Amino acid sequence: MKQLFSLLVLALGLAACNNDNTNTDNSNSSTAIPAPATLNYTVLNVYPHDTSSFTEGLFLHEGDFLESTGNKGRSKLLQVDVKTGKIKKSVKLSDDYFGEGISVLNGKIYQLTYQEHKVFVYDLNFKKLPQEFEWPYEGWGMTTDGKSLILGTGGSNLYFVNPETFKIERTLGVTNNNVYVSMINELEWVDGAIYANIWMTNDIIKINPKTGLVEARADMIDLIKNSHQHADFDINENYLNGIAYNAEKKTFYVTGKNWPALFEIKFN
Repeated sequence: MKQLFSLLVLALGLAACNNDNTNTDNSNSSTAIPAPATLNYTVLNVYPHDTSSFTEGLFLHEGDFLESTGNKGRSKLLQVDVKTGKIKKSVKLSDDYFGEGISVLNGKIYQLTYQEHKVFVYDLNFKKLPQEFEWPYEGWGMTTDGKSLILGTGGSNLYFVNPETFKIERTLGVTNNNVYVSMINELEWVDGAIYANIWMTNDIIKINPKTGLVEARADMIDLIKNSHQHADFDINENYLNGIAYNAEKKTFYVTGKNWPALFEIKFN
C-alpha cells in the first residue's frame, strides 16, 4: 500500500509533464521535411508493475494486459490485471528462448523471440497452438493494423507480415528528417499511426505508416527519473519499453523493463 500511495502521489506531481523541445519551422522551403512535433503528456494514473518482468511487449485486450517478458530462463507470456498488477495467467517459455513483442490478431496471440527465429502462437486462453513460424531476423517489437502484423527487428525497417504465412508483404523505412531511425523496439498501432519505443532511450515516437516519417516525439525521461525505484533498478539498463492503448478512453499505458510502475497517460 505504501508503494501504491507513493506512486499515486507521483502521478499528481507529474500531472503536466512537458518536454522542453520546440518545433523547427522550415517555412522558407516548401520541400523541407518538418521536424517531429513535440508530444507533451499528462499522467492520469499510476499502477503497480511486477519488477521481475523484463517487459518486451505490452497489449491491452478485453480489459487486461497481455505482457511478454524477456531474458532466457525468465521469459513468459502473462495476462495481468491493469489496476493491481497481479498475474492472472502465465505461460513460461523454454529456457532456450528470449521473449519479445506480442500482438493479438484474428483471435490469436503472436509472440516473437529475440534471436531464436521462432514466433509462437496461442489461443486467447493461452493454449499454445501447433502453428509456429520461422522469422529470419531478430524479433523486437510487434503490433497490428488489424490486417497485417507489423514487426521491428532493431533496425530502421518495419515489416508488414501476413499473419497466416508470415511472409513479408511490405517494408517501411523509418526516417527522421531524412535520417534513418534505428533501435526501433516495442510497437503499438493507434488510430492509423505507429507508436514506438526507441531502445537505449526513453523516447516514444509517432510514425506515419505510409511514409515512414517520424511525425512526433515524446521524451518520457521524467517518468523513470521520478518513479519509485527499487534496489536493483539501473536507469542505464531498465529503459522504457511497453506501450498499450485504450481505444475507449483514448489513453496510453507505458512502462519499462523491471519498472515498479505502469503509467496511464494522455498525450496533449
